Amino acid sequence: MQFEIQGRGFPLTATLLTHAERQLRFALSRASAQIRRVVVRLGDANGPRGGEDKYCRMQVYLKNAPPVLIEGTGTEMYAVINRSAERASRNVVKVLDRRRRKARSRRPTTLPSEEASP
Repeated sequence: MQFEIQGRGFPLTATLLTHAERQLRFALSRASAQIRRVVVRLGDANGPRGGEDKYCRMQVYLKNAPPVLIEGTGTEMYAVINRSAERASRNVVKVLDRRRRKARSRRPTTLPSEEASP
């Protein structure tokens, strides 16, 4: 699982990068075999004016499934990352479960009939 973490108008510190990657690894560990890469964009929409303007946008690219997109906003970047990672985990599991159920429903429900023995 590859991580690409970018800052948009927001200073990315080593501590923030480490926190984001650790939260994502933990939240997505259950489905890590099905995840190709995760792109995270962190930013501050209003700049120094303050307010609920910090955002975290995540794109989780899965194998053989559409990407999962998550966006969270708030006043504290660490909390926004935590909430977004939790939501990404729930949504990835939902997509994978849905895909698994579809694959099961396509299987034949009847067993092949045995050949008549002489």
